[in-house]
Amino acid sequence: MTELPRITRRGALLGAAAVLAAPAISRAQSDVVRIGHLTPRTGFLGPLGEFAVQAAQLAAEEINASGGINGRKLEMLYEDSVNPQTASSKAERYIRRDNVSCIVGEINSASALAIGQVVQRERALFINTGANSDALRGSDCRKTMFHVEGQNSMYVKAVGRALLEKGLLKDKKAYALTADYAFGHDLLKVAKRFIEQNGGSIANEDLVPTDLTDFSPFMLKLRQARPDVVVVNLAGAQITNFLKQFSEYGLRFPLAGFGFDTALAWGAGRGNFLGTWPTMWHHKIDNPEAKRFTAEFRKRYGKPPENQAWGDYNAVKIIAKSMNDLKSTDPMKVVEHLEKGAKFDVLKGRESYFRARDHQLMTPMYAITALPADQQTDPFDIFTSSGPIPGPDEELEAIASTPEEATCTFPS
Repeated sequence: MTELPRITRRGALLGAAAVLAAPAISRAQSDVVRIGHLTPRTGFLGPLGEFAVQAAQLAAEEINASGGINGRKLEMLYEDSVNPQTASSKAERYIRRDNVSCIVGEINSASALAIGQVVQRERALFINTGANSDALRGSDCRKTMFHVEGQNSMYVKAVGRALLEKGLLKDKKAYALTADYAFGHDLLKVAKRFIEQNGGSIANEDLVPTDLTDFSPFMLKLRQARPDVVVVNLAGAQITNFLKQFSEYGLRFPLAGFGFDTALAWGAGRGNFLGTWPTMWHHKIDNPEAKRFTAEFRKRYGKPPENQAWGDYNAVKIIAKSMNDLKSTDPMKVVEHLEKGAKFDVLKGRESYFRARDHQLMTPMYAITALPADQQTDPFDIFTSSGPIPGPDEELEAIASTPEEATCTFPS
């Protein structure tokens, strides 16, 4: 039998002091800068995740062709986040094992929350490109988490302006279909507040499981309820399936989407895209940089980029520009740089910045309306667009949440 060494009180104290003095993570300098990309590539959000990966790849190649980050090559790592538990474990592995300088991506709000908890603990940087929940900019905000993706308040207020112009809110009764997870619940809360503030009401509402593909029971309920407007708070493939079946049932109630990605309309097929919807960006925006990005993406992947692609492309570009400007990859220096109001060209013709109090990117949005079926001759050009919202003479914060709507107190 081997006797274990005796641990003295003095030895234990010295050992504990050594652990406390040691850094949590050792990020050794190397000849590459790594960014970890983490987003759903399977399940109901998978189609959007593929656009995200493709756009991040394009951004990385352009950055490396221009000299990389501080003369070092940018290396992108890609993982499928799958669900919040997997997202959390993969984020921790990115930071502790792979020594990434930043994590980019996500679409699922619950997974973004899980990643935010990891980066707060590890003092790492996370740029959210697809999760919309106001809570991520409010009660669940994090000092080292920033948001290129718009928040639900921005989506609702952007399309809400169009609905007010169409007379679809005041004294109108809505029927709301909502994705049954964190994003949907938050979006429904924000939508209700906006509709009620503008003289309307949600008379009926249903939660829809994220794995549902057959909307027949809901179509029958809509037909019976005869709402003035159908409020669509769905996500991912839910939207595509809903649009197809809404057309198949021959329903003609006005549609208003409060959350949206253009790829989901493309997937519905010709003539099935209906209604008015908000988007962060679209491939028909008319400025030189937007046209260049659209042409490069389309040349490479055989289709135009959609708004999820826009988010991931710009997030990678923002990180690279910030690190080059700072001549540092230190995540806390990047946090300070972004909080000070650094401005970025995000393919909209108007520079954008991150709001210091909640780390939301302040940038215009757009309200798009489906073209009539007989005018949808191109499978991708199936809508008309408003001008930028807010307009050029308005403050960019005009459609963002107010402190009363989403209060952020960054945890220490």
